[in-house]
Amino acid sequence: MLNRLLRPQASLRAVSSISQKPVSAALPRFQTRQLHKVPQLVNESRFREHGVSDFLSPEAYDFAWVQYQRFLVDKLNLLTQDTIDADLTPGDLLVKYSRRAEMASVFNYASMAHNNHFFFNCLSNAPTEMSPGFVKTIGDSCSSVESLKLDFLATANAMFGPGFVWLAKNLEHEGLLHIFCTYNAGSPYPAAHARRQAQDMATHTPETALGNQYAGSMGVNSSNHKMAPGALDIQPILCVNTWEHVWMMDYGIAGKAEFLERWWDRINWDVVQENYKSAAPRRGWAASGSAFQSHSQFPTQFPAQS
Repeated sequence: MLNRLLRPQASLRAVSSISQKPVSAALPRFQTRQLHKVPQLVNESRFREHGVSDFLSPEAYDFAWVQYQRFLVDKLNLLTQDTIDADLTPGDLLVKYSRRAEMASVFNYASMAHNNHFFFNCLSNAPTEMSPGFVKTIGDSCSSVESLKLDFLATANAMFGPGFVWLAKNLEHEGLLHIFCTYNAGSPYPAAHARRQAQDMATHTPETALGNQYAGSMGVNSSNHKMAPGALDIQPILCVNTWEHVWMMDYGIAGKAEFLERWWDRINWDVVQENYKSAAPRRGWAASGSAFQSHSQFPTQFPAQS
């Protein structure tokens, strides 16, 4: 039985190999300027050799950051080379194309590169402490740090499918913190709210959503929504990556809850607190190129505009 199943596949592979031209003959060679680059993390050398202590093995770190981020960057360079977008940061690109259905590929790779870097940029190789002031800030919004942890991890564990869970600072009501999800490569930024992808579309019914706020956010109807109802002026300060390729290698199919618990103990609260302090209300989104950056190609947040 096994031989009968395998034989047709082998035949197809043989035919395919005969019909294909050599790669060098079939495809012209292009040189790219590689304007988008993989940023260096603070603990890059240690992570490469040892992984993230008590969280990610060297193999899982290499797969989820080194290889995957390189893949995203290579795709972004391929999509933008020799265009007016070649010099734009991923942050610029995800805002520019959040409402352009025909440019979904550029948005997806730009947003995913940004989100993945945001996640890894907030990791520490050892536990870090929150300042007393930040503990109070959390308490004002979430009653306690432990309550924030329980809500955050429960939200992430309940997600069915890949995405990110974010902690964000409310810039309209100073000090308030929000927890929310984005699915796939959805963006947390208000200017890209049309592609926030904040719902599991397998269970979400747009007609019953409050104000039908997600209907017509792309395509021909997108011009009717400058900002979707309920899109608060918020600034993300922390996220966890729930894509399966990040955690399944180390934790197995049923290991998501353990992955999240260990991640919480490896959050770099110094970076999170700096993100919180740096977040400021903005008066426009037209020119985000001078964004606050932890790396020139991957801003972790957008700037206050003058």
